[in-house]
Amino acid sequence: MTTPVRPRFVVQEHFARTHHYDFRLEWGGVFKSWVLRKPVPRTPGIRRLAIRVEDHDLGFGDFEGEIPQDEYGAGKIKIWDTGNLVVSRWSDQRITFQLAGDRLGGTYTLIRFPRAGPDRWLLFKHKE
Repeated sequence: MTTPVRPRFVVQEHFARTHHYDFRLEWGGVFKSWVLRKPVPRTPGIRRLAIRVEDHDLGFGDFEGEIPQDEYGAGKIKIWDTGNLVVSRWSDQRITFQLAGDRLGGTYTLIRFPRAGPDRWLLFKHKE
Protein backbone atom coordinates (compact mmCIF):
# COMPACT_ATOMS: atom_id res chain seq x y z
CA MET A 1 0.00 0.00 0.00
CA THR A 2 1.41 3.39 -0.99
CA THR A 3 1.13 6.54 1.07
CA PRO A 4 -0.81 9.29 -0.69
CA VAL A 5 1.35 12.19 -1.79
CA ARG A 6 0.22 15.51 -0.37
CA PRO A 7 0.22 18.59 -2.58
CA ARG A 8 3.12 20.89 -1.91
CA PHE A 9 4.21 24.46 -2.21
CA VAL A 10 7.60 25.90 -3.06
CA VAL A 11 9.06 29.39 -2.83
CA GLN A 12 12.12 29.96 -4.97
CA GLU A 13 14.32 33.01 -4.51
CA HIS A 14 15.19 34.19 -8.00
CA PHE A 15 18.22 36.38 -8.65
CA ALA A 16 17.24 37.44 -12.16
CA ARG A 17 17.20 40.87 -13.82
CA THR A 18 15.18 41.88 -10.76
CA HIS A 19 15.46 40.00 -7.48
CA HIS A 20 12.10 38.38 -6.64
CA TYR A 21 10.39 35.29 -5.19
CA ASP A 22 8.51 32.68 -7.22
CA PHE A 23 5.57 31.40 -5.17
CA ARG A 24 4.16 28.08 -6.40
CA LEU A 25 1.16 26.02 -5.28
CA GLU A 26 0.55 22.50 -6.55
CA TRP A 27 -2.92 22.31 -8.09
CA GLY A 28 -4.34 20.28 -10.95
CA GLY A 29 -1.08 18.50 -11.73
CA VAL A 30 1.00 21.70 -12.14
CA PHE A 31 2.44 24.48 -10.05
CA LYS A 32 0.22 27.56 -10.19
CA SER A 33 2.72 30.39 -9.91
CA TRP A 34 2.98 33.99 -8.75
CA VAL A 35 5.89 36.45 -8.56
CA LEU A 36 6.46 38.54 -5.42
CA ARG A 37 9.01 41.37 -5.06
CA LYS A 38 9.48 40.55 -1.36
CA PRO A 39 9.34 37.26 0.58
CA VAL A 40 6.03 35.64 1.48
CA PRO A 41 4.83 37.32 4.69
CA ARG A 42 5.29 35.35 7.90
CA THR A 43 3.37 37.85 10.02
CA PRO A 44 -0.39 38.56 9.84
CA GLY A 45 -1.28 42.05 8.64
CA ILE A 46 1.39 42.22 5.93
CA ARG A 47 0.10 42.09 2.37
CA ARG A 48 2.17 41.34 -0.69
CA LEU A 49 1.29 42.03 -4.31
CA ALA A 50 1.52 38.72 -6.19
CA ILE A 51 1.54 38.68 -9.99
CA ARG A 52 0.13 35.52 -11.55
CA VAL A 53 2.45 34.00 -14.17
CA GLU A 54 2.40 30.85 -16.28
CA ASP A 55 1.99 27.41 -14.72
CA HIS A 56 5.13 25.35 -14.19
CA ASP A 57 5.75 21.62 -14.40
CA LEU A 58 5.92 19.90 -10.99
CA GLY A 59 9.52 18.89 -11.67
CA PHE A 60 10.52 22.56 -11.59
CA GLY A 61 9.72 22.68 -7.87
CA ASP A 62 12.99 20.96 -7.03
CA PHE A 63 15.12 23.19 -9.25
CA GLU A 64 18.04 25.09 -7.78
CA GLY A 65 20.75 26.40 -10.02
CA GLU A 66 21.54 28.82 -12.79
CA ILE A 67 19.39 29.59 -15.82
CA PRO A 68 21.77 30.67 -18.63
CA GLN A 69 21.91 34.38 -19.55
CA ASP A 70 20.40 33.89 -23.00
CA GLU A 71 17.28 32.08 -21.68
CA TYR A 72 14.00 33.35 -20.23
CA GLY A 73 14.32 33.86 -16.46
CA ALA A 74 18.12 33.97 -16.60
CA GLY A 75 19.78 34.03 -13.20
CA LYS A 76 20.34 32.00 -10.06
CA ILE A 77 17.43 30.20 -8.35
CA LYS A 78 17.48 28.72 -4.87
CA ILE A 79 14.70 27.14 -2.84
CA TRP A 80 13.69 29.54 -0.06
CA ASP A 81 11.04 27.21 1.45
CA THR A 82 8.99 24.16 0.54
CA GLY A 83 6.52 21.92 2.30
CA ASN A 84 2.98 20.59 2.43
CA LEU A 85 -0.07 22.42 1.12
CA VAL A 86 -3.70 21.96 2.18
CA VAL A 87 -6.22 23.94 0.12
CA SER A 88 -9.53 24.83 1.77
CA ARG A 89 -10.91 27.05 -1.02
CA TRP A 90 -9.90 27.54 -4.66
CA SER A 91 -11.89 29.84 -6.93
CA ASP A 92 -11.12 32.38 -9.66
CA GLN A 93 -11.26 35.16 -7.06
CA ARG A 94 -9.90 33.66 -3.82
CA ILE A 95 -7.58 30.85 -2.76
CA THR A 96 -7.28 29.93 0.92
CA PHE A 97 -4.73 27.36 2.04
CA GLN A 98 -2.48 26.15 4.83
CA LEU A 99 1.29 25.91 4.47
CA ALA A 100 3.61 23.69 6.50
CA GLY A 101 7.24 24.36 5.63
CA ASP A 102 10.48 25.20 7.43
CA ARG A 103 9.92 28.99 7.20
CA LEU A 104 6.23 29.29 6.39
CA GLY A 105 3.33 27.90 8.36
CA GLY A 106 -0.29 28.74 8.91
CA THR A 107 -3.26 29.85 6.86
CA TYR A 108 -2.88 32.18 3.89
CA THR A 109 -5.17 33.73 1.31
CA LEU A 110 -4.57 34.93 -2.22
CA ILE A 111 -7.32 37.28 -3.37
CA ARG A 112 -7.68 38.72 -6.87
CA PHE A 113 -6.89 42.46 -6.97
CA PRO A 114 -8.05 43.65 -10.42
CA ARG A 115 -7.68 47.37 -9.61
CA ALA A 116 -3.92 46.84 -9.66
CA GLY A 117 -4.02 45.28 -13.14
CA PRO A 118 -4.53 41.96 -14.84
CA ASP A 119 -3.26 38.88 -13.01
CA ARG A 120 -2.70 40.88 -9.80
CA TRP A 121 -3.47 39.24 -6.47
CA LEU A 122 -2.89 40.10 -2.80
CA LEU A 123 -1.26 37.48 -0.57
CA PHE A 124 -1.59 37.63 3.21
CA LYS A 125 -1.30 35.44 6.29
CA HIS A 126 -4.24 34.96 8.65
CA LYS A 127 -4.10 35.50 12.41
CA GLU A 128 -4.04 32.09 14.06
